[in-house]
Amino acid sequence: MSKNIIRINPKLLPNSSEMGYSQISVVEPGRMAYISGQVAWQPSDEPVPESLVEQMRLVSQNAHSALEAAGAKPEDVVIARVYVVDLTPEKLEELMPSFLSTFEGAQPCVTGVGVQALAAPDLKVEMELVVRLPD
Repeated sequence: MSKNIIRINPKLLPNSSEMGYSQISVVEPGRMAYISGQVAWQPSDEPVPESLVEQMRLVSQNAHSALEAAGAKPEDVVIARVYVVDLTPEKLEELMPSFLSTFEGAQPCVTGVGVQALAAPDLKVEMELVVRLPD
């Protein structure tokens, strides 16, 4: 875990660490990066897959590319927001393994938001990140 981010899961809140995220991330002052919502679009212009799991895998891959371009690693993510079209508990359960793999064991704060639509009709999931850049 980054020395610049302290993860907290107080006993007065649900134990989110068992689910793969933290209730609170305390960030030391420093440079921040805000990564736009990543979707299942690919630089090769291949079609967006229909599967939610496959879209989440590509979203995770794009998030990794964006982190690398910013000079950061998954452990530097402070909060991740995931937007899912017509979110249901079943869809959340389906995408969580791919979503959590994005962070390689780090447990940033997480917010999941159900939405009616994303930027294109074939998109089902989008993820944006707030990152504390390493010194």
